[in-house]
Amino acid sequence: MSDRFGSQKKRASAVRGITRRQFAKRAAALAGGVSLGGALPAFWTTANAADTLRVGFISPRSGPLAGFGEPDPYVIDLARKALAKGFEIGGKTYQIEIIDKDTQSDPARAGQLAKELITSGQIDFMLTTSTPETVNPVSDACEAAGVPCLSTVMPWEAWYFGRGAKPNEPSPFKWTYHFSFGVKNFLDCYVSQWSAVSTNKKLGVLYPNDADGNAIREHLAPALAKAGYTIVDPGGYEDGTPDYAAQNRKVRGL
Repeated sequence: MSDRFGSQKKRASAVRGITRRQFAKRAAALAGGVSLGGALPAFWTTANAADTLRVGFISPRSGPLAGFGEPDPYVIDLARKALAKGFEIGGKTYQIEIIDKDTQSDPARAGQLAKELITSGQIDFMLTTSTPETVNPVSDACEAAGVPCLSTVMPWEAWYFGRGAKPNEPSPFKWTYHFSFGVKNFLDCYVSQWSAVSTNKKLGVLYPNDADGNAIREHLAPALAKAGYTIVDPGGYEDGTPDYAAQNRKVRGL
């Protein structure tokens, strides 16, 4: 175990001399290379002196969230084929190994898989996607271990504030990055459609009591109110709730 964490410290020391903005750009470049078969930045040769760069990929492909991860095997297969011959960097060819894992829609399993990929898998970079139940525990594990991680497909508010960041304060994250939509995108989409028809501007909303629902409630409701809409929120429901009669009664009060 000490050797494994020693490797993580070596990786951390390899990037210590660059700024956070430079690191973010290079991390994004690696993700783009994995997805599209582009050239890897030479920076990553210092992170791992071996001939192989190992990339972890964690998403939900079974369980209640399986719909999010359904296309992942197909896309990963395309990436592996595109990268089969590796990259030539500075006259040397580096192989790319993608290690993909299924969270089974379990947040605890997502965090455990991330830790296993970091320690036993010795990954150089982590990719993760789809819902806070997947992305947040994986991001937290990478942040704690000092392993770069790039995530997507969930509102950025649920990733940023859901992991303990505070409004108008410097980001507490040094190793984890998120590229995705946010509440403002929902707002623009909704208002652009609703403004095309005549309504009483009263809205019934139904948000789950989870990281996604709570983040959207906290940030979208005030924005909708500012846009002139009255919100009726019956309260958060638990995921898997079979009966929404109580919520419907409150919303029908509109």
